[in-house]
Amino acid sequence: MSDLKKTPLNAAHRALGAKMVDFGGWDMPVQYPQGIIAEHLAVRTKVGLFDVSHMGEIRVQGPQAMAFLDWLTPNAVARLAKGQIHYTAFLYENGTFVDDLLLHKISDDEFLLVVNASNIEKDFAWVLEHAAAWQVTVTNESDATGQIALQGPLSLAVLQPLVDIDLAEIKYYWFAFGKFQGLPVMISRTGYTGEDGYEIYCPAASTESVWNAVVAQGQPLGLMPTGLGCRNTLRLEAKMSLYGHEIDDTTNALEADLGWIIKLQKGFFMGRDELAQVKARGLTRKLVGFQMREKRDIARDHMNVLIDGQVAGYVTSGAPSTTCGVNLGLCYVPLAAAEIGTRIQIEIRGKACEAEVVATPFYKRAK
Repeated sequence: MSDLKKTPLNAAHRALGAKMVDFGGWDMPVQYPQGIIAEHLAVRTKVGLFDVSHMGEIRVQGPQAMAFLDWLTPNAVARLAKGQIHYTAFLYENGTFVDDLLLHKISDDEFLLVVNASNIEKDFAWVLEHAAAWQVTVTNESDATGQIALQGPLSLAVLQPLVDIDLAEIKYYWFAFGKFQGLPVMISRTGYTGEDGYEIYCPAASTESVWNAVVAQGQPLGLMPTGLGCRNTLRLEAKMSLYGHEIDDTTNALEADLGWIIKLQKGFFMGRDELAQVKARGLTRKLVGFQMREKRDIARDHMNVLIDGQVAGYVTSGAPSTTCGVNLGLCYVPLAAAEIGTRIQIEIRGKACEAEVVATPFYKRAK
């Protein structure tokens, strides 16, 4: 345990009775005493508060920052407005994933990249390696930055009294700078649960005071501290990819159903040539959603997918769905089996269990 990294909120989680686990080398709360199902429902119906300070923050600055990132990532950085965010990736030359990330445009000369906790060192090295030929400065600000996320329909009601900016004016996938009870912060509106919500970025040393203030403000509205367990079930229902599951260095964005972040027409970017060839040849497999046909059967990550009795793919994520009331998951299957309604089987403890390919996302919130 002593070798695990800790966020600035580690003591707060323990004081709340959280069950702590090793998550990619970080000591993180998987759930609190109320349990994963209660936390999941709190986010869907009221509001949940997540510690995401383990995520990485990499700042890229300089006169060529925009051109560099447009070259390094597949989405169209040049189209972003100041204060806008988009989802994108770092890709190897063969089109597979180094990592996925959120890219924030502060100005033409300054961008903030938010990357996965388990990939911080790898991503920072990747950006530095490719930045050498460009007029940019790359800074890893992960250790100096705290981040918490409010998710759920009451997020705005909880956070608004604590900040000096109009949160309703921050559109989905945009951000703004303001003050949280006098503390300078950055507030974004993205999320990883399928619900509306906000992320608060602050100095690491101030994270616990920000967390405590949000908890105190939100408790009368039913706010619950929420852990990685429900974060996973929430993002699965919303079909949001998780690095190491739906995407990794063996998968490309087209087969992962993330073709919308690949802007082949913008010109060269890392991985473009291979992805253009993949598109021209046609996919051989695709990520799809499925639902188990029997209530007793629960698919789990890494289980085999069977077609006509033969292994044809694998489950990337699987769990019972608290919101939908069924057992569901995501898996890779051959393209011929990717149509909605196709019957497949999941190998569970040596038994072939019936499932069906269904539309995704499994859950989509009302606007």
